[in-house]
Amino acid sequence: MLEGVEGAGKTTQAAMLAAWLRGRGHAVTVTREPGGTDAGEAVRAVLLDRPDLELSAETELLLVLAARAALVRQVVEPAVAQGKMVVADRFSLSTFAYQGYGRGLDLPEVQRLDRFARGGLEPDLVVLLDLPVREGARRQRAVGKGSDRIEGAGARFHERVAAGYHDFARREPSDARTIQVVDGLGTPDEVHERIVAVLRAQFPGTF
Repeated sequence: MLEGVEGAGKTTQAAMLAAWLRGRGHAVTVTREPGGTDAGEAVRAVLLDRPDLELSAETELLLVLAARAALVRQVVEPAVAQGKMVVADRFSLSTFAYQGYGRGLDLPEVQRLDRFARGGLEPDLVVLLDLPVREGARRQRAVGKGSDRIEGAGARFHERVAAGYHDFARREPSDARTIQVVDGLGTPDEVHERIVAVLRAQFPGTF
């Protein structure tokens, strides 16, 4: 799973990682959140592309989790059952950072609802692309990307999100660490090489 603030390069790195894995003979499914299914994409359109809608933090959370439940059951679980690797652009950690830290919802309750939505599914590895919020915003402006409803939530919101990501990474027990922080600065190729190095270190028998 690839995680990080807006503009961190998750989508680019997901595509590069999938190509790298396929080049080594692995079957790969690539997906994104919210999205990845018809229901998930419909939720994505409401969450991101409808600034005219007034959505409470609780409504936002439940929409995100509805999309996740569909993704897990329709895409991720079947792919895993077929022996495929799944590369995802966002998963549960985004919800903890955005709806928990960013929106200020009760984090234990967010985590409880998330467990229900994903049916106990746990990622083998979460790569957190570490990038300053301002740099992510600069990257998005540089490519002419407009802000969706979440991206336009304001600098303070996104700083809380970034703090949430780092808090989770720090709190993980060192002997059971699935969140690996990777420097998101540099060219896409440079970041990709860092991710590959993490995979090789975490799964030496596979890579």
